[in-house]
Amino acid sequence: MRIKRGVNGVKKRRKILKLAKGYFGCKSKNYRIAREAVMKSLNYAYIGRKRRKRDMRSLWIARINAGARENGLSYSKLMHGLKVAGIELNRKVLADLAVTDAAAFADICNKAKAAI
Repeated sequence: MRIKRGVNGVKKRRKILKLAKGYFGCKSKNYRIAREAVMKSLNYAYIGRKRRKRDMRSLWIARINAGARENGLSYSKLMHGLKVAGIELNRKVLADLAVTDAAAFADICNKAKAAI
């Protein structure tokens, strides 16, 4: 009895074509081209997950800097003052405070100023 080996190959191709759904032209229809497009897009997605962390940190720093300058400090002086004062808030929380609760952020800035 002979073994037909179509099932696994079909599954593999179906998986790739499912991932390529919505791509333009042959990239969603032709297996060979779809495979290249999917490999590239998965690589872009991997890189993007790393890049998002960098982008968010730079956004938080920009927001903290804007809030600090409203309170008469620069970003670096604020961060140094917080370190000296022993206030351990991360940049995500500080940026959120700078945007949503200006009074609390101003209080933190005053404590950092006093510590310098």
